Amino acid sequence: MSHLSPLLVQSSGICAERGEGNWLYDQDGNRWLDFTSGIGVTSTGHCHPKVVAAAQEQVGKLVHAQYATVKHPNLLELTDRLYKHLPAHMDAVAFSNSGSESVEAAFRLARQATGRPNIVVFRGGFHGRTMGAASLTTSNNKVRTGWAPLMAGVSVAPFPHSYRYGWDEDTTVDFCLEELDHLMITECNPKDTAAIIIEPVQGEYGYYPAPKRFMEGLQARCKEHGILLIMDEIQAGYGRTGKFWSHEHSGVSGDILITAKGLASGYPLSAIAASKSLMDKGYPGSQGGTYGANAVACAAAIATLDVIEEEGLVEHAREMGDYLLEKLTAVQQDFPCIEEIRGQGLMLGAEITSSPGVADGDHAAAILKACEDDGVLLLRCGHKGQVVRWLPALNVTREEIDIAVGAFAKALASTCKNQDKRCSSCKS
Repeated sequence: MSHLSPLLVQSSGICAERGEGNWLYDQDGNRWLDFTSGIGVTSTGHCHPKVVAAAQEQVGKLVHAQYATVKHPNLLELTDRLYKHLPAHMDAVAFSNSGSESVEAAFRLARQATGRPNIVVFRGGFHGRTMGAASLTTSNNKVRTGWAPLMAGVSVAPFPHSYRYGWDEDTTVDFCLEELDHLMITECNPKDTAAIIIEPVQGEYGYYPAPKRFMEGLQARCKEHGILLIMDEIQAGYGRTGKFWSHEHSGVSGDILITAKGLASGYPLSAIAASKSLMDKGYPGSQGGTYGANAVACAAAIATLDVIEEEGLVEHAREMGDYLLEKLTAVQQDFPCIEEIRGQGLMLGAEITSSPGVADGDHAAAILKACEDDGVLLLRCGHKGQVVRWLPALNVTREEIDIAVGAFAKALASTCKNQDKRCSSCKS
């Protein structure tokens, strides 16, 4: 441990030896209910038997077949399986290892296909840590600071954060669309704009779903100006929000879709999807990578789709998300330091404040530590780390939700006594 880079900041003190379902275990047999799922990666839980069996079988046959050199059966099967879940016009898929790589592949394709240089992103978006992806990221300056200049050609438009602005949804949407139009007049001419990239549910900034009318406004502007619309489904996709893709809540589909995280239940794999006609406009050899579409990762991804389909996990995520929201809302009644709960499905965030509108990241950190001490693992997000996020595996049970929310309520009761005198449980 003394030789691990000090720049890797970990949110817990846990050293996990094994995982099973929604539980993590250390070498001493202590266990924690994991409501982080590896930041949304272990979508079918830790070590789902079908995913483990598929990976074990594949390791004995073929570990790696570099897919720019040779094809392998899992690559072909996974491509066909993914196609069935994609928007109807998307019939071509390219694989990479991580979300950041696929983000860069997506805007590379957009620039090559349109011959235009500029990309529009939204304030609060998180798209990755590599040079290009970090240039698109504005959720927090930690991934942007200290290595400027970043990539040129990026313009930032406001995202409809109704809570942050203190406005109703319609007012916020009108403002953000007007500002996007203003941006295109003053800074980012549509004739120079290759793509607009958006998370249909923003992740790292605090779990903000984009309203339907905002998404429709983006689609209309993209069609009017020949701009490509890129859906970053890395965290919110793959059943997480109670739809297979989070953009389905709005009825708006883009020209390019990016997926990663829950795609292979913990194995490194990501992908972009688009129409073949759009892919054909990219440059030959511009897609690929040494480990992309690794045979074992593809086997795990196929098994992940099997589990999602056979166990009905998309609908289950919707149902459990509704239940989790109900339980958290009940806790909120006793603790006004939870100023808002937002998100979709099993992707919910609780905004922790010290007074109305004042983010309290220190309190959120204390809550997480108390939960960890009580056997429940949670994460934070938000620009000041003030949002406690709820991100369990898609197969989480009601009983596990009850345990986690119970620990959360206990943590609030213990930490609010020192940090938030507004809470009803602390007034006495």
